[in-house]
Amino acid sequence: MEDAQYEVLSAPSENLQQLADPVERANVDSQVATAKQYPRDIKRALNNSIAMATMDVETAQSMSYALPRGGKPITGPSVHLAKLIVSNYGNIRAEAKVVQITDKQIISRGTCWDLENNVATAFEVRRSIIGKGGRRFSDDMITVTGNAANSIAYRNAVFSVIPRVITDKVYNAAQHMITGDLSTEEQLVSRRKKCIDFFHDEYGVSEKEVVMLCGKQTVNQIKAEQISMLLGIAQSLKDGDTTIEEVMKPYRKQQAEADIAALAANRVKEGKNDTK
Repeated sequence: MEDAQYEVLSAPSENLQQLADPVERANVDSQVATAKQYPRDIKRALNNSIAMATMDVETAQSMSYALPRGGKPITGPSVHLAKLIVSNYGNIRAEAKVVQITDKQIISRGTCWDLENNVATAFEVRRSIIGKGGRRFSDDMITVTGNAANSIAYRNAVFSVIPRVITDKVYNAAQHMITGDLSTEEQLVSRRKKCIDFFHDEYGVSEKEVVMLCGKQTVNQIKAEQISMLLGIAQSLKDGDTTIEEVMKPYRKQQAEADIAALAANRVKEGKNDTK
């Protein structure tokens, strides 16, 4: 799971220069000068980002993620949304790369520089490369883990620099599109059924488990917010940020404990009936 640390490196430009070698330093200075000469158009950047994020349902769905944390999924804007905003924002540099591989961890560092405001953020993410049984991942799995760490580091660095008011507007527009119009009960039921069927067909997750995943007691309690969360989980699974086993582990453990408790209660009840 992600273990992230970050540092904020802010103006003046000499702080930015310390981040790079002489050639790169000259590059940054040139870009800072260009950024000052041609400042970004915030309104245009926002409108273009929203237009691109809501171009179609598949694109809109990729704008969010959901990951299990402590038995409860957390949701937010994805790395795809970060890349989309960066492409429209202007006068900004962002990247992520693996900086170290130890015996047990892979470490990625993401950086985002707002050249116009001379503010930069560096964000480190550490992910384990030790699997079940204490065995180190294969080279291919280490590469996959590194890519996932890069995505997290990039996303966190970008969202530490891009103002949240912009991120939220693009994110909310995408969320509205993927859930669709749920103003009637019929529309809500239809969209909910599609989500439940998807998890069953793709991952073998039962309707009861989907309800547990949403933190609800009955399927009828799954509303637009929960549907959006389920779609975020689906995107995280697609991106390789998590696995269905990781997502469902706390809920299946909870269900197993409940089944054991129910079985024990039934045995006690049967024992009392036998003594009568």
